[in-house]
Amino acid sequence: MTSAYGVLVGLHLVAGALMFASLARRRAGLPFAAARGPWFRLHASELLLVLTLCLSLFSYLYAANAGMDYVQRFIASGGDVRLAPDTRRERLAVALRYGPLLAADVAWLVLGRLAPVFRPAAAVGPRSPARRTVADLIGEWSLPLSLLSALLYALALPSFAAPEGLAPLAWVCLVPLFVVLELAPYPRGIFHGTAAGVLATMLVNYWLGTFHLLSLQFATIVALAEYAAFMAAALWIAKRARPGARFIVLPAAWTVFDWLRSLGFLGYPWGMIGTSQYGAPLVTQTASIGGVWMVTFLVLLVNSVAAGTITSVLQGSRRGRAASVSLFACFVVAFGWAQWRLSTVGAKDTDVQGRPSAWTSVTQGVTAAQGMRVRPTGADGRPAGTVRMALVQQNSDPRKNDYAETWRILRRLSDSALADQPDLLVWSETAFVPNIRRWGAMTPGEHPYAELVHELREWQRGTGVWLLTGNDDYDLLDGPDGEERVDYNASILFSPSGERVETYHKIRLVPFTEYFPWKEQLPGLYALLLRFDVHLWEPGSRRVVFRIPGADFSTPICFEDAFPGEVRKFIRAGAGVIVNLSNDFWSLTEVEAMQHAANAVFRAVENGRPLVRATASGLTCVVDPVGRITARAPLYEEAVIVADVTAVECRTTLYTRWGDWFPPALAVLLVLVAAAGLFGRNPPVRGR
Repeated sequence: MTSAYGVLVGLHLVAGALMFASLARRRAGLPFAAARGPWFRLHASELLLVLTLCLSLFSYLYAANAGMDYVQRFIASGGDVRLAPDTRRERLAVALRYGPLLAADVAWLVLGRLAPVFRPAAAVGPRSPARRTVADLIGEWSLPLSLLSALLYALALPSFAAPEGLAPLAWVCLVPLFVVLELAPYPRGIFHGTAAGVLATMLVNYWLGTFHLLSLQFATIVALAEYAAFMAAALWIAKRARPGARFIVLPAAWTVFDWLRSLGFLGYPWGMIGTSQYGAPLVTQTASIGGVWMVTFLVLLVNSVAAGTITSVLQGSRRGRAASVSLFACFVVAFGWAQWRLSTVGAKDTDVQGRPSAWTSVTQGVTAAQGMRVRPTGADGRPAGTVRMALVQQNSDPRKNDYAETWRILRRLSDSALADQPDLLVWSETAFVPNIRRWGAMTPGEHPYAELVHELREWQRGTGVWLLTGNDDYDLLDGPDGEERVDYNASILFSPSGERVETYHKIRLVPFTEYFPWKEQLPGLYALLLRFDVHLWEPGSRRVVFRIPGADFSTPICFEDAFPGEVRKFIRAGAGVIVNLSNDFWSLTEVEAMQHAANAVFRAVENGRPLVRATASGLTCVVDPVGRITARAPLYEEAVIVADVTAVECRTTLYTRWGDWFPPALAVLLVLVAAAGLFGRNPPVRGR
């Protein structure tokens, strides 16, 4: 960061010198002032402000995590990085380094826009304060409005300000940005949209600074490239679309963009605005038709219609204003009513007199519409097909703690759960770290890890209960240099008699921190990852359905439950229950845990299946098929949830049947809109 800070200071000095030269030439009446002065006043200040803001955020976030144990392990392995004496002192140093630069950039941006107001009208010309319109003012203040949208976007999701998220903000958060994109010229629109996207990415994913030294940098660089390409394409279509179709372009394009960034090695479907509605089942039910993408589109459409109403008023378009106001009013009434109903009866199953509430009637209607029905009650009083699961949250990061101590915590919590006679004990991702296959093949006296594994196996046989745990696993494969070991992130099922029944190897791995496929093509980057203490696995190839009496379930591991298509494939393979094993303890923040859980809720709705999550600490919870969180453990506490999870007999939901059909359909719609704009008669659009 030291070299980047030096470059930033140099850019400020150069920009300041040019600005003073422009002012001097203007006073002397030289042409340089007229040609270059406004550019430096309006645009250079924006570029520097965005750059300074991003670098200061980087520095602050890493200062807040100074002394993290992953940093200490990096230093111990020979890494060249300075360990701050304490985080408070380091954050103060960041404030002192970047504070003056930020203050100068903000002052430059504000004063550059206020200068014409205090200048005599005759000296200003046709764009004098008296003649400037509101649209002109929006154009001048477009960067602050865009950054405001980025902030509101982050606050709508679980955030540093509200770990549960401020869901109503999602319906209006992008209105300022959409107005700017409608009125701004094409190049400036790309810049403002990209700046808002990058800032939103940093604010939503700030906790990546606690995961690894490289994670936040990679995420931001990828976001910069993705948002620049997205804005260039989306605005190109929007500027050419016919007026009647323009309001649908950005919502459709943004939904397609969210879908595209979930694909491939770099796929990262995190922070999508639709996931902010995880606590509003009346809204999320559309996910059973078109996935989370349909919810995202609805939220973005409301933002777009509101922005269209504003721009129509500003541009004096009576027809556009009437249509936008009418459409926006319909959305406000419909979704305002839904949110009010959720706030009054959303959390209740019965009213004060014990009768089914309106909420229960709605969710039962949704369940019936999807063809679900609960199985009849068995002899033990529970519905047939019900499995009693004990979800164990040990509240430690297994990778960074004493393995024997973690095992003792798991055993103590599991023993307490046995009093409720569970059918299945569920432990988190890599809850038990020593490799069970490797160390279990040795005698207890050969190694302390072998002793831990044998102790685990003996204890589990004594419980007489099924056990599902996360663990490392491996295969020995023939390679050019002989036998090679291939490591996997795995979940393992043990029968009540202690037999290892089945193993699932995680398929969708976290890019750069769990998996890197370009070892030979990019050896330098691969060496850098290893130097930064990255533990790499290989992806699995088989979607496993675990089968125990009463339930068939699959175990997407951690990051995998963020991918709609990945979980859908498990359901298509025959899973009746989704069991997610995660380790979110490392983030040390409720925000990451809630963002992860918000994503996972949609997998239940999309496929009409119950979902349970067992985390080291994250959000250990139970989610019903319509997306309600029916039980949850406190964050960052040792806890156990014992819940009866009933598989439902269900005709396949439309999403499970058709998959991600909705974003490609929107892509086709965008092609048609672009074609109509190119080949039809279309009046010029302001701000092209």
